[in-house]
Amino acid sequence: VRLDFDVDGPVNSVYEVHTEEVPAGPENPHGNAYFAKSTRLDRESDAQHTVDSLAGRYWKIVNEDARNFVGEPTGYKLMPKANTVSFAQPGASIRRRAGFIAKNLWVTPYQPEERYAAGDYPNQHPGGEGLPKWTEADRSIEATDVVVWYTIGSLHPARLEDWPVMPVQYAGFMLQPSGFFDRNPALDVPAHANGHHHRNG
Repeated sequence: VRLDFDVDGPVNSVYEVHTEEVPAGPENPHGNAYFAKSTRLDRESDAQHTVDSLAGRYWKIVNEDARNFVGEPTGYKLMPKANTVSFAQPGASIRRRAGFIAKNLWVTPYQPEERYAAGDYPNQHPGGEGLPKWTEADRSIEATDVVVWYTIGSLHPARLEDWPVMPVQYAGFMLQPSGFFDRNPALDVPAHANGHHHRNG
């Protein structure tokens, strides 16, 4: 999925966020504390990652020049759902021609000609085109017009129930505002919208 973000304008940065435990001690007397650690991805080589549900990993696209009510940069989260990477060997044809499937996340600076993750002609080129080739330049992705590429791997070992017609298999992700709004945007929903109606008299 090619996501050309413009969060409060075209100049954005991308952070990777994962959860870390706080060691037991004076700052964590009950042993149940943890925090979300944000790391900015400054270059293309920093922004080639896989999902990690055990760390609660997600990515946040922010505008560091636009601030919300509490002074944080406005942003959106890219929240993974069920996902995986390719199990094909590196030398397999699909891995050579669609090299982007080795990672779930890539980030590049916007270039109008960079439209397809596997390059323009994946059935004709011998391999290596698209995201793997473009990111060899290791361009800066800090405070620029970023494009986030999110790869969804739908793991599907065939079942008897899939023959002769395969049922639905869901795949996707969520884009979730994270400090983009100054408060819950549903707070001003009129009372009658939730099923309640008040009459005067």
